Amino acid sequence: MRFYFTTLILFFSITMHGQIIPLNGLWKFTLDDEAVWAEADYDDTRWGNILAPSAWEDKGFNGYDGFAWYRKKFDGKKLNKQENYYLNLGYIDDCDEVYVNGKLIGFSGTMPPHFKTAYNSERKYNIPSDLINFNGMNVIAVRVFDVTLGGGIIDGRLGIYVAKKSHLLLDLQGVWSFATSWNDKPIKNESSWKRILVPGPWDHQGYYKYDGFAWYKKTFTFPENVSTENLVLLMGKIDDFDKVYLNGKLIGSTNDHEKYGWSESYQEKRAYSIPAGLLKKGAENLIEVLVEDMGNTGGIYEGPVGIVTKSDYEWYFK
Repeated sequence: MRFYFTTLILFFSITMHGQIIPLNGLWKFTLDDEAVWAEADYDDTRWGNILAPSAWEDKGFNGYDGFAWYRKKFDGKKLNKQENYYLNLGYIDDCDEVYVNGKLIGFSGTMPPHFKTAYNSERKYNIPSDLINFNGMNVIAVRVFDVTLGGGIIDGRLGIYVAKKSHLLLDLQGVWSFATSWNDKPIKNESSWKRILVPGPWDHQGYYKYDGFAWYKKTFTFPENVSTENLVLLMGKIDDFDKVYLNGKLIGSTNDHEKYGWSESYQEKRAYSIPAGLLKKGAENLIEVLVEDMGNTGGIYEGPVGIVTKSDYEWYFK
């Protein structure tokens, strides 16, 4: 309902504590666009090298506009399993998708055919711990599209950084599926679903000034060695109203039923108790969130988003 003067990229409550692995320097680089280039085991030995950060126009590709890919390895043995990490890729002209070990961890701007630049936004992407190989090498792959002038990873102190401790048992921030709807009914057509970053207003992610209903969904695996009792699902702040389902069961809703301009629901922190036994250990679980926005900015716009024990919720989040 309000307009938030915040840059898109993360809204992940990330705080810079120190660079652990520097990534400035030579990256593998090639022009064009192939989906397989995101894969961890792709053989990029025939690619050239490019210095990052720097505009690719200054490194032998003057006048080139279009797609290009960067790839770089890092040693997971330099990281601590008990810490949270994020990837800082500085400023990219114009838009990007970023993969770690073949999995998408974040994106900025919008790729063609609905192009939207994000050249002036700093890229900071949370790296889910379950994607990191702490015993060996990992691969970062960056897909970039540039429409004019300078292109590529152009500025910044690139690296992997320690993030502020989240106290979340399971961090669910990152890439979700998203679809708008004419009503509050479930969306069965799989082609309707697009990708979106959570948390972050949907207005900054291709749905500018959209008001009405939308669905978010995400699948995740819950650890087998963790108790499913006395847990809370945090959904951050949502503008304006929501209904949250876990494995098909409604576990929480926030709606003060006030009119536009009077409602305060968008300020409420969503924290919903998870019924014992509802989570499936070592198997796929599904979160679905129905959001209704009455005006201006909408969506799951602020974190944290994840699962936490009730004791940690009372101590750190309430």
